[in-house]
Amino acid sequence: MNKIKKGDDVIVITGRDKGKRGTVLRLVDDSHVLVEGANKVKKHERPNPMKNTTGGIIDKEMPLHISNVALYNPATKKADRVGIKVMEGGRRARYFKSNGEVVDV
Repeated sequence: MNKIKKGDDVIVITGRDKGKRGTVLRLVDDSHVLVEGANKVKKHERPNPMKNTTGGIIDKEMPLHISNVALYNPATKKADRVGIKVMEGGRRARYFKSNGEVVDV
């Protein structure tokens, strides 16, 4: 079970976008995530009439390493570490390490 999933509210904890908060748009691979509004770069894109793109300089979000983001805890309003515990019936659930509150019910 991954500690960070698509749709989670996360905070960037290192790098030039430190402190920015956004939602995870997708998991690129096992160790990289795409966060909305974080790690924006300017990309030069060629026009492609087949894909109906005009080209030019576009702003694009690039993937961040999963270790550089932490789950946002609404109770403490801070970034928090996440653990995984086995619930009754063998179901696994994520929980915040600071207060033990379960993330997904």
